[in-house]
Amino acid sequence: MYNLVRKLLFGIEPEKVHYMVMGWLQRAYAFPPLRGMLRNLYTVKHSSLQTEFCGIRFPNPVGLAAGFDKDARFTDPLAMLGFGFVEIGTVTPRPQPGNPQPRLFRLPDDQALINRMGFNNGGASAAAQRLKHRREAIIIGGNIGKNKDTPNENALSDYEACLKELYDVSDYFVVNVSSPNTPGLRELQDKEPLMRLLHRLQELNVAWGSPKPLLLKIAPDLTNEQLDDIVAIVRETGISGIVATNTTIDRSRLTTPQTVVEAIGAGGLSGRPVRDRATEVIRYLHQKGAGKIPIMAVGGIFTAEDAREKLNAGATLVQVYTGFVYEGPGIVRNICKGLLKKRNEQKQ
Repeated sequence: MYNLVRKLLFGIEPEKVHYMVMGWLQRAYAFPPLRGMLRNLYTVKHSSLQTEFCGIRFPNPVGLAAGFDKDARFTDPLAMLGFGFVEIGTVTPRPQPGNPQPRLFRLPDDQALINRMGFNNGGASAAAQRLKHRREAIIIGGNIGKNKDTPNENALSDYEACLKELYDVSDYFVVNVSSPNTPGLRELQDKEPLMRLLHRLQELNVAWGSPKPLLLKIAPDLTNEQLDDIVAIVRETGISGIVATNTTIDRSRLTTPQTVVEAIGAGGLSGRPVRDRATEVIRYLHQKGAGKIPIMAVGGIFTAEDAREKLNAGATLVQVYTGFVYEGPGIVRNICKGLLKKRNEQKQ
């Protein structure tokens, strides 16, 4: 059924159809009988799906990655689709429009997306207000970044402002220094600036009371030497864990014609082509961290088998984004059912 719907939706410009579909979902949520029907259809509850991560008990291990609900507008309707958690953002201290449109592109032959959104969002204060008034108790992650016009030497103040604004309305935080769509941002992944940034954020996190899990989101394009630095930084700063991985700037695994890819231009690639590299990074971090660094996986997760691959590599939770676009609203249900089926088979 969704395959037919997807063909119709893919005939509409990607960013436009995103808000159109989410508007439909909001209206469905506002009608109690339909809300209940959709919740029953898409939510899978089972004790074996419950997952402990960084001191938080998640109802299931499948969440929505940052970038889909940048402004925390849709957390309530997304909850009825069975997500174990939703990560909002990336949020910046001040509102910003992001990069010029078009900035989101589909690559159907590769089951992929290229985006150069550029942290388009209404600012941390507006997102915090929406989260204060949400109805659903779904676990919320706050993905935080810096404004485009903030120089890297002043980036710390932007991350501090976001952390403070969202502190009381988020269950965990993700520090995003790995998006390829904000000029110079990835330079903050270098060891020295990253150490300063995370040390300060963790100091504030501890000083404000009960510390929230603080995670670092990294790019899949890092070398093993850089990943070694990441492991050392996590240990030295005392942050809770890692989100692996963000989108990639690598285009080498695409089957889409090169002329089409070149016409699209710059941006982060997500979806199927990132799956193997994301798994490699997770496995490497898990081994180098001796299994003691909590990892949240994202990158090319479409099916239960994709999720199992990430979990077997060392992740505890998984997030979907591009898979949600291509597989539709049943993706969480299908992954959860697939995980349950495999676990039952292993018990027999």
